Amino acid sequence: MQQAIIAFHIDHEGHWVAELACGHTQHVRHTPPWQNRPWVMNEQGRKEKIGMMLECKACEVKNTSFT
Repeated sequence: MQQAIIAFHIDHEGHWVAELACGHTQHVRHTPPWQNRPWVMNEQGRKEKIGMMLECKACEVKNTSFT
């Protein structure tokens, strides 16, 4: 389920985390070549991504019926 980024914070290990409109969070690491997100490394890049939609796996699980 797509959710908008509303803010960012740094976790206890120093990794950037996107705060989503649904209340869930998602790491947005820049660890090339696996995850290429250079925009997360500077404030301007993060500001530009406010409102960007990310796939929220926690919402997907919450909305899945296991019956």
